[in-house]
Amino acid sequence: MPAPRFLQLSDVAEVLNISANQVYALVRRGDIPAVKIGGRGQWRVESSELEKYIERLYTETKQFIDSHPFGEEAETTEDAQL
Repeated sequence: MPAPRFLQLSDVAEVLNISANQVYALVRRGDIPAVKIGGRGQWRVESSELEKYIERLYTETKQFIDSHPFGEEAETTEDAQL
């Protein structure tokens, strides 16, 4: 059975290991694109959009790490202790 195209916010929360309220906030801020479906306006996130969001987080994290080189400081500290 193929993976579903659209995910409920609770499914997104499970994938990201965060609360559904946190996912709702990400959706409302526009960080994760989503659509409202049906008369009750239930939010759904397309699987491909969730993957794009995760890739953006990896890119942003790499940029953060590159501009804040904790590893070099840790190595220098470890060398000084030896």
